[in-house]
Amino acid sequence: MRHLLTQRQMTAKISCDSAGTASYHVGNPPDRRMTAAAKRRGIDLVGQARQFEAADFEQFDWVLAMDKDNYANILRLDPTGKYRHKVKLMCEFCRHHSDQEVPDPYYGGPEGFDYVIDLLLDACEGFLDFLAQQPEA
Repeated sequence: MRHLLTQRQMTAKISCDSAGTASYHVGNPPDRRMTAAAKRRGIDLVGQARQFEAADFEQFDWVLAMDKDNYANILRLDPTGKYRHKVKLMCEFCRHHSDQEVPDPYYGGPEGFDYVIDLLLDACEGFLDFLAQQPEA
């Protein structure tokens, strides 16, 4: 997403962050295989893993979950449903891929990471197009 925001010259208008729903990678840099797959497309992955927390609902206008398990885990942090409207599945914004969820490439080969990068580029492009169609607040 940051790569596309830079390409579209939207970094001053939109900020984004990445967070997982589990804590086992907190503090780690991006997976080296995902970093390599991104680099092959001219994308630099930066940052370190952190865990999604309830305060993120106030911090961000949108929360995009990679899969249905993450979606459910995120919604558990919103027991009253106050922020439910902000939470969407990433693949809802795909324009070319028919996947319903972003697959976890962790236990597969490099082709899985390449596929996930392509899928996320599709979804992120679709999401940015969706945002462009929204009335400004």
